[in-house]
Parts: sequence; structure tokens; C-alpha cells
Amino acid sequence: MLERLNQAMERIEAQLDQPVDVAELARVAATSEYHFRRMFSALAGVPLSEYIRRRRLTVAGAEVLADERTLLDVATRYGYGSGEAFARAFRAFHGVGPGEARRTGAALHSQPRMSFRLTVEGSSSMRYRIVEKEEFRVVGKKARVPLVHEGVNPAIAEFIRGIGPEVLGRISGLSDQEPAGVVGVSDQLDPSRAEGTELDYYHGVVTGAEAPEDMDALAVPAGTWAVFENSGPFPQALQYLWRDVFTQWFPSNPYESRPGPEILRVELSEDRTRADAALWIPVRRSA
Repeated sequence: MLERLNQAMERIEAQLDQPVDVAELARVAATSEYHFRRMFSALAGVPLSEYIRRRRLTVAGAEVLADERTLLDVATRYGYGSGEAFARAFRAFHGVGPGEARRTGAALHSQPRMSFRLTVEGSSSMRYRIVEKEEFRVVGKKARVPLVHEGVNPAIAEFIRGIGPEVLGRISGLSDQEPAGVVGVSDQLDPSRAEGTELDYYHGVVTGAEAPEDMDALAVPAGTWAVFENSGPFPQALQYLWRDVFTQWFPSNPYESRPGPEILRVELSEDRTRADAALWIPVRRSA
């Protein structure tokens, strides 16, 4: 798997001066485009689109300093429709405009080429199981919130506080199947998984029941789920769990993620500093 990922990285380098075909990258990596984007983001710590943008501006910066092409030629070569658009992107990344950089030989920023290597840690084992589920609903309250990679998501925390104990009690009473109890469900995430992009967040339960009129519902088709469990400090352990699923489990097992909501069930300690968590990820067998 790592060898194929590195072959995809080589393909990116060969296409920096032309549109990058992400579907082709996924074929090189022997996976789906959806899973490739998610795995890349988890492994690299940056969305695929942002990495490609940074690499383009890195090599474009070298051409600007080389002074062998006009600035407009450099801009069009790397996919910018105008010199103004190129100048804005160049300044945002390098901290200086391309004209000034060429005149003064200014120091520029660089996004190094990425490659993936296997690091064997062995400090802990990941508990997981594979579950086949029939069609079900997520019923509860929904909000559109920004994605936050580290720390508590303030938008989600505020949304949950606003639900109220009476409504939360009615939601909890609708739970009739696994995962039991109130869960957090993330759906309609941006493919880039970039910080600040928006997603649909449901605070609800997994059920076969119809949704009351004052509640939101998400229909989820039948399919296969990988269920991962861990315990640790809150909220770091939850975020590390998601990271470890994509950086450790998927590269080592014959599954890939498929489109669908992610379901997280959390039980907090009384002082809210530790959590027992179960993360449900929709999966399918790799081709």
C-alpha cells in the first residue's frame, strides 16, 4: 500500500504544470478516490488539494527567481487564469509578490515533496470489529458546523448545550439498536477535510423508529461498518482514534472507507477529563 501511495506522489510531481487527475491517483494507489483523499489527509496532515497547491507555488517560486519566463507565462503554466490571481496566491504562500521576489531575490517558502514510510510503534493495539447493519435512521437535532481538527469543537459544544434536557431525554428514548444511546454523527464532510470546512452534525440516536416532527432524521442505507474502540484523555483520545484508524488500520487491512456518516459514541468520566469511545466508520472490502 505504501509503495502505491508513493507512486501516486510521483504522479503528482509529474502533473504540477497541468490539471492533476485525482481519480488517476486513486487508481495508482489501488483505492477509490473518496478513500484516497481521506487517507492522504490523515497521513499527510494536510488536504490533498492544499498539498498540490503548495507544491505548485513552490516550483513556480523557483521559476520566478530563475527569471527565464515572464511572470504571466509562469502563472499560466501552473494553472492561474490571470497574473493577478497568481500574484495573490503567490503572496499568500510566500509572503511576497512574484514581481518583488524577482526584483529582490527574496527568500521564499517551500513545501517539500512528501513520501510515506512505515513506522512501527507497537505501543498499543487497536480494538476493532466488523459489523453488518441493515438500513437505519439517525434521529435527533442537526446543525451545520465547521470542522475542527484539534481540541473541542466550540460550535458543536454550543449546539449541544442549546438542545436542553427535556429534548435530549426524548431523543435518548428513541435508541433501539447499536450503537446504543446518544451519539454524535458527522455527515456531508467536504472531501478535502480542510480545517474550517463545514459538515452536518447530528446529536441523536441510531434507531428504526420514525422521527418526531420536531426532530431531524438521516436515512442510512444497509452496509458494512468497522467499529473502533479506545479510552483516554478527552478530547485528544477521540481525535487520535480517528487519526490512527486512517494511518494505521486502513493501510494494514483489506478495507477502504466508503461514503457515509461517521458515528461516534462517547462516555465521559464524571470530571469530563477522560472518555471511552466507539467510532463507527462505513467501509467496504478493498478491490
